[in-house]
Amino acid sequence: MTYLDCWAKVAETLFSQALAGEPALVEALPKPLAAGAFGFAATIVGDEEGRFVVVLDAGILDSPLVGEGVDQRAGWSELLREVADAATGELLARTGRKCRVEKFEETAGEAKVSRAFQLKFGERAWTILVRDEVRAPKPQAHAAATAAPPAAAPPQAPAVSPGIELLLDVELEATLRFGCREMPLGQILDLGPGDVVQLDRHVSEPVDLIVGDKIVARGEVVLVNGNFGLRVTEVAAPRKRLESIRCLF
Repeated sequence: MTYLDCWAKVAETLFSQALAGEPALVEALPKPLAAGAFGFAATIVGDEEGRFVVVLDAGILDSPLVGEGVDQRAGWSELLREVADAATGELLARTGRKCRVEKFEETAGEAKVSRAFQLKFGERAWTILVRDEVRAPKPQAHAAATAAPPAAAPPQAPAVSPGIELLLDVELEATLRFGCREMPLGQILDLGPGDVVQLDRHVSEPVDLIVGDKIVARGEVVLVNGNFGLRVTEVAAPRKRLESIRCLF
C-alpha cells in the first residue's frame, strides 16, 4: 500500500465528516482544471520520502463547504494538512513504515497527475488532482554498509529503581486531553444538540496524554484504521511519569 492509497482512504472519511453536506469523494478520470486552480504540497520524510501535491478546482471556493463565514482557502489548507498527517498514521498502521509531514505549503497547479478524484455534492462536482512523489528512499551505497561500526556507547545508569519491574504489568487508564474551558453552570445546563463549545487550544497545538491527572506525554492526533490515535512527540522523564502512578495507590 502506498501513501497515496492511504491518503485517498483517509480523505474519503474526513471529507464526509468535516465538510458541509457530507459530500462523497470518488475516483475519476483526470482532466485539465480551469484558471484559478490552487493546491497544497506536503513534504514527507521518514521511511517514505517525497512530495505530495493536491490541486483543487477553483470553483470549490464558491461553496461554503468548510463552514459558513470561514475563509474557504484557509479552511481547505487546514483540512488537507489534517488529511496528510492522518495518512502517515494510516501508512504506519498498514505497512509499519513510519513517516511524517515535515512541511505543508500552498503551491501552484501541477502538470503531472497521479490520480484524479471528484468531490460530489448533489448535482455539483469539483475535480481534485493528486500528484504522488512519495517513495521509499534508495538504499545507502555499499561503502556505507562496509564502514567500521561506531564505538559502543557507554552504559547508562537506569532511569528508575530496579524494583520498578514489579509495576510494569499494572494497567492504568490513559486519557487524551484536547483542551478545556471553564463555563458557568447555567451555560452547561443550557447545552443542547448542535451547540459548539470552543476549547482553549488551537488545532495545530499538541494534545496531552494524561495518566492519573498528570501529563506524561504530548503529541499529534492521527487516524489509525478509522480510530483516533496519538503520535507521541515529547514525553516526561521516567521519574515524572512515576508520579502519575503514585497518586493511584
